[in-house]
Amino acid sequence: MTNHGSQGFRKVAHPSPMPDPERIELIRNPGFGRAFSDHMVTITWTADRGWHEMTIGPRGPLSLSPAAAVLHYAQEIFEGLKAYRTSSGEITLFRPDMNARRFALSAERLAMPALPDNLFIESVEALTSIDRAWIPDGEGSLYLRPFMIATEPFLGVRPAAEYLYVVIASAVGPYFSGGKSTITVWVSEDYTRAAKGGTGAAKCGGNYAASLTAQAVASAEGCDQVLFLDSAEHRWIEELGGMNIFLVFEDGSLQTPPIGGTILPGITRDSLIRLAREEGRVVREEPYAFDQLKADVASGRLREAFACGTAAVISPIGKLKTTDGPIVIGDGNAGEVSLALKRKLVGIQRGDVPDSFGWLHKIA
Repeated sequence: MTNHGSQGFRKVAHPSPMPDPERIELIRNPGFGRAFSDHMVTITWTADRGWHEMTIGPRGPLSLSPAAAVLHYAQEIFEGLKAYRTSSGEITLFRPDMNARRFALSAERLAMPALPDNLFIESVEALTSIDRAWIPDGEGSLYLRPFMIATEPFLGVRPAAEYLYVVIASAVGPYFSGGKSTITVWVSEDYTRAAKGGTGAAKCGGNYAASLTAQAVASAEGCDQVLFLDSAEHRWIEELGGMNIFLVFEDGSLQTPPIGGTILPGITRDSLIRLAREEGRVVREEPYAFDQLKADVASGRLREAFACGTAAVISPIGKLKTTDGPIVIGDGNAGEVSLALKRKLVGIQRGDVPDSFGWLHKIA
């Protein structure tokens, strides 16, 4: 797909965009989530007018009433996707239609108005186009963060009648600092991420806030991420604090926990399932018990494990840590299947591998 422009947006000129030399130096080694681009998109929704006031202009502070509903009742959702500069110089987004659909489903779960898919895509196209100079060369990308918050000033438990949709962007490098080849993951026995009937399948800030205490425990244990088990039995593997998980077995097959309301339906997760099946690999979307994982590691049946998500793409898991001690996956190094899938997915995203699925969305 190709962008046909952003004629619907009112454009506000930036009075003082970052000078080129300063921007170039900043995005040379941007880290993750700190080097923000010059502009942002805003769109307003009210009960009487629907979506209106589509604006793209200078990034700056938001003006909110201290009684804004988001501050009291947490009506907030967000997305994350990346813009890439291909080796041929084109600017592309990866599967933004999937982000648009998930954003609408998150809105539905949080009793918020659904932004039309085409307007979501147009908004990220518009910001990517105007801030394309912020896309780093090499392995970097422009991380786009669309989000929506309830802005109506009131104190009372009901869906708000006013919302603000915003898109900001950040030049990013690797998600994990130091360019780690594998990560270490803490298995949480005291905390759960989501329960059936809750908001686990929605991309809302509350899910991530609820994971932070467990993530702090993981960090204190020297781990990069935390793995959650199910809330009912504390038996079944679900997902990490911010990523889905895959297991790779000795026969080359893969397994990942099924989508069932408690796990975020990751776009990277879906892409990897389709890539692996295209290669002829068996991919099971089935429950997997943590006790079974320990048995499969001991027998040698489980050879690899990796986390996946938009920010980190694929992060091989070298070791799990528990209160009973460490569990080394395979030989503790990044596995061949994990690395091959990462190369293929990144190759498609950057235009170096043929896109047989039609996933790339080109920015004119």
